[in-house]
Amino acid sequence: MKKAGNLNFFPKGVPFYKMHGCGNDFIIIDNRELGLGRDRMGKWARVLCRRGLGIHADGLFFLDRPPGTEQDLAYVWHFFNKDGSFGEMCGNAARCAAWLAHALGMAPAEHEFGTLAGRVRARVIQKDAHAGQVRISLPPPRDIGLNMALDIQGRSLEVHRVVVGVPHAVVFVEDTEEVDVCGLGRQIRIHGEFAPAGVNVNFAQVLDSKTIKIRTFERGVEDETFACGTGSASTQFLSRLLGHTDQEAVLLTRKGHRLIVDAGEESLSLQGPAELTFQGLFSPLRLGLE
Repeated sequence: MKKAGNLNFFPKGVPFYKMHGCGNDFIIIDNRELGLGRDRMGKWARVLCRRGLGIHADGLFFLDRPPGTEQDLAYVWHFFNKDGSFGEMCGNAARCAAWLAHALGMAPAEHEFGTLAGRVRARVIQKDAHAGQVRISLPPPRDIGLNMALDIQGRSLEVHRVVVGVPHAVVFVEDTEEVDVCGLGRQIRIHGEFAPAGVNVNFAQVLDSKTIKIRTFERGVEDETFACGTGSASTQFLSRLLGHTDQEAVLLTRKGHRLIVDAGEESLSLQGPAELTFQGLFSPLRLGLE
């Protein structure tokens, strides 16, 4: 019988998939045969997500069999940010997970899978050989805070907060192109109001009642990313709550991709693209992994 996590059973290298959702990119490993323990996954994320020395990505997740108590789930995932920290939820990655699991025959077009933030309902709406549109449900918003005044470098900044699987702060601005996303985002991310875990920071420009431009500084990546699914959902949820937008709105990401967020009274969903960019093999031992 194969010993779980024994890399000798992959003499040619460990298979991986590289996908992105609106430019937010991820490495995916099918852990059903690899059997890597969770105690080793964080290091794998740090090494594989490195630029230049690894594959490079915003995050890494493993697809795995559901535990015996939750056999109605199609699969579970173990998600890690590029710094090796656990990620409770990621909207763009969740769409990629659903698309790939369906492509690999792990799940039907409509299914549920398990995350640290709870069950996610997914529907692969359209699929071709390398990409598709996917709609996912998101955890109910909680820990909502509106019109918070934060002291940032001696000036008061109005910030709103919500947790949609992971914590988010939202700042509405006149022009997202004029915002120092990394500089200001980093200060809000580590602000004492959000200690000790910190927060993802979204800067949003409401164009009309159905359209928002957004840029995001992501915790765990510690940089601006091209898109953030839970950040887009959090922003639209708060925007609707504040009366800026209708129930459904299009979020325009950094590179102009479109995410559709439906912020209903009792549900929150996110729809957008998931694209397979390439797949291959890597040698864990050559990268210092074991």
